[in-house]
Amino acid sequence: MVEVFKMRLEDIQPSQLYISFEKLCNVMKRFNPSDIESIEPIPVKKLGDDVIFVDGHTRAFAAFLCGVPEVPVYWEDEELDWEAYEICVEWCKESGIRRISDLKNRVVPQKDYETLWYKRCEDMQRDLEKRRLQGLGEKQTSRFKPAD
Repeated sequence: MVEVFKMRLEDIQPSQLYISFEKLCNVMKRFNPSDIESIEPIPVKKLGDDVIFVDGHTRAFAAFLCGVPEVPVYWEDEELDWEAYEICVEWCKESGIRRISDLKNRVVPQKDYETLWYKRCEDMQRDLEKRRLQGLGEKQTSRFKPAD
């Protein structure tokens, strides 16, 4: 059984650069800021010195918008592509995104979200896969700069 606990939003590093407006609207319809237990727990992971959001950015942003300082979280134990997450976190830090509130000017329509975020991640995944196939699996995250 997964242990759920609460963390302050400001203590969790985002790992994505944008929020989909449409997805946020859907989350806000179900969001009850007076009942923190109504928020589906958000997966987090320790990455270096940071605790990062693995998923649930939209729920966390909805909590921020409603003035909820803490959200239920749990430690993600799935084997995910942590190298890709490191790159995404680096992108966030380079863009000045250190907490969920920093995404307040990055809520975009779904079509823009797909271009700005999904496509960027797909390109990064393709580059990572190519590097891995070439045997260059060492982390060289500085090679992955934001797309122009």
